[in-house]
Amino acid sequence: MPQNSGTHRPIAVQDSALTLHGEPTAMYGGAVHYWRLERDRWAPILDSVRAMGFTMISIYIPWEVHEISKGRFDFGEINPSNDIDAFLTLCEEKGFSIVVRPGPQINSELTWFGYPKRILANERLHARSAQGSKVILTQVPKPIPALNYASEEFLDETALWFDAICAILAKHAYPHGGIVAAQVDNEMAYFFNVNAYAADYSDESIAGYREFLATKHGGLAGINAAYGTEHADLASVEPPRRFEGTTYTQIPWYADWSEYRERYLITAMDRLAGMMRERGLGGIALFHNYPHPLGPGGAASGFTTPFNLMELEDKLDFVGFDIYARKELYAHVKTVVSYVVGTSRYPYIPEFIAGVWPWYLNPGDLSDEEFVTKAALMHGIRGFSRYMLVERDRWLDSPIRRDGRERADKVGVFGKVNTLLDEAEYLRFGREAEVLLLANREYDRLEATSVLISFPGDFLETPSGFSEYAGALTISEDALGFDQPVQLLKGTWFGAFSAALAGSGYGSVLSDTALRPERWAGRKVVVVSTLDYLDAGLQASLVAFAEAGGTVVMGPKAPTLDSVMRPCTVLADALAGATVSAQGARVAAVGSGRLVLVSELAQVAAVLAEVGEAAGLTRVTVNDPGLDVTVHGAGDDPTAKLVFVANPTAVPIAAVVEVGGRLGAVRELWDGRDVTTDGTAIAETLAPYSIHIYRCTVTA
Repeated sequence: MPQNSGTHRPIAVQDSALTLHGEPTAMYGGAVHYWRLERDRWAPILDSVRAMGFTMISIYIPWEVHEISKGRFDFGEINPSNDIDAFLTLCEEKGFSIVVRPGPQINSELTWFGYPKRILANERLHARSAQGSKVILTQVPKPIPALNYASEEFLDETALWFDAICAILAKHAYPHGGIVAAQVDNEMAYFFNVNAYAADYSDESIAGYREFLATKHGGLAGINAAYGTEHADLASVEPPRRFEGTTYTQIPWYADWSEYRERYLITAMDRLAGMMRERGLGGIALFHNYPHPLGPGGAASGFTTPFNLMELEDKLDFVGFDIYARKELYAHVKTVVSYVVGTSRYPYIPEFIAGVWPWYLNPGDLSDEEFVTKAALMHGIRGFSRYMLVERDRWLDSPIRRDGRERADKVGVFGKVNTLLDEAEYLRFGREAEVLLLANREYDRLEATSVLISFPGDFLETPSGFSEYAGALTISEDALGFDQPVQLLKGTWFGAFSAALAGSGYGSVLSDTALRPERWAGRKVVVVSTLDYLDAGLQASLVAFAEAGGTVVMGPKAPTLDSVMRPCTVLADALAGATVSAQGARVAAVGSGRLVLVSELAQVAAVLAEVGEAAGLTRVTVNDPGLDVTVHGAGDDPTAKLVFVANPTAVPIAAVVEVGGRLGAVRELWDGRDVTTDGTAIAETLAPYSIHIYRCTVTA
């Protein structure tokens, strides 16, 4: 658990909720940028926000705007709109809970990303590429250099900012004031330089890399054993600077660089969080927002490296991913939300589509916002912050204009969502998911470092359609001595398992192999891709899950090596007595559970159906494969259900949905109408890109 997150604090994260003195609080809010608004508009704008049913205000606080010169700040003495103390007081008077985001990086579509210009001009603070050059973020209106978050000088500069702003924030921290949470930095992703060889090769970062290796492998002897090298001292260990692998024995060296890049971000945020706690914010929740792992068209498994939600939550209270997507990217929204729900202790979306950035190539509209909102709720988010509730320079089409006038259609939809959440008692329900699909972080790390070409520019949504995230089109096809390239095959198998589960009717959520095995508890089936090698501890944990009564579905191989390429046959040994099932899988009874190995892609769907039936999983059936359905249950009443039915296609679908029990009363909540059924199925036509939300009574 993160520092200061124990039950001694009035604020905690429990049972997928943010709680105040043990009581869950709804975090349905949005962003308002006080410094961009005339001060006399603050009060009426907050009244409009309140009238829409929002209960929380999220506030970016820009170092760039407040600093006059090094160590000197304007908090309203010069510009009245900079009076953050007064704005916080006004939010409290209006009854809002408050989330603050003091950086040091906040983006906010500011020219310098929230930093004073002098910070960006200091070359000692710059991150470095594999070639030693500056690392550039190609943003508008001006590109900026990426900063080195391992630099002590950068942290010293940040301390000056935190000394000033945290003194104000601490006065308003709950229970003394309305601030319940603070975000640590913003969208940490090497300034959107996701490519493994883009950053950070600064001297401080390389020192951190060597320290990481020494800790992981138990010193220089362990490093040499893992890499098959004869380094005489730690200083001679260099990170990879491009992919030139020819044999699988080199994988540990490349994969360690990927893992270190995850650790670099975690270490930076841990230090920044510690600085915030030291300055009076130790009693509130601290969190982070990873950027939306989109890439053009949506990433299949870009939610893992260089991000590591699970390990970052060892340092912070919770971690989310931002979501900006159009309705055509339903699969992407489903993937990201399902991953956050399956992994985070509090599934919260820190930035959630509302309005548009003027430089989007394909901006969405109100219909996208309505559909994506329902999709995120459908897959289980528990809180969100709309970005932005109030438009201003460099952000358009929000529900409230900068001068306080409202857009009636937007206000209507956003208000309707909040009303529905209250009336449906949404937080009383939770996703029913008996299956956990794990992305394999080990293989994702290899994929990330086997990249051969980079397409920087996801931040600006490239017209080419290529993504900064490594993928099948940009990585090595070398098999590295295996019969097939793991870095390519892993995506094929993850996609096959994901598609088969989507079509199976069984409730499932996503996570990755960094999720600790104790968090698998409560799931009946764990599904994971396994190829030639796999961490020995993970192999043992999968066997233990089966021994305790669960079912593990894996494939296409039982690994024979561990993560440093030593012989390791834990799973293969457990499968030694396996028999062949009717669908062609190898099935071994282990303890009171089972291990199931599926070797052929063509068998995946049938084997998962076979496994689900044997495990007694609850199954939803639909009459059209274009439909998607989730069921949310109420812990205090097993007959009360929320059933979401989505048509994420461009054509209408006459849907017939059975949820696995006898239907009593059914009411569609968005339109507020009762639905007549035959007692077993909901039969209604769904318009293109629409989601129905049913409150149902379901009995066995």
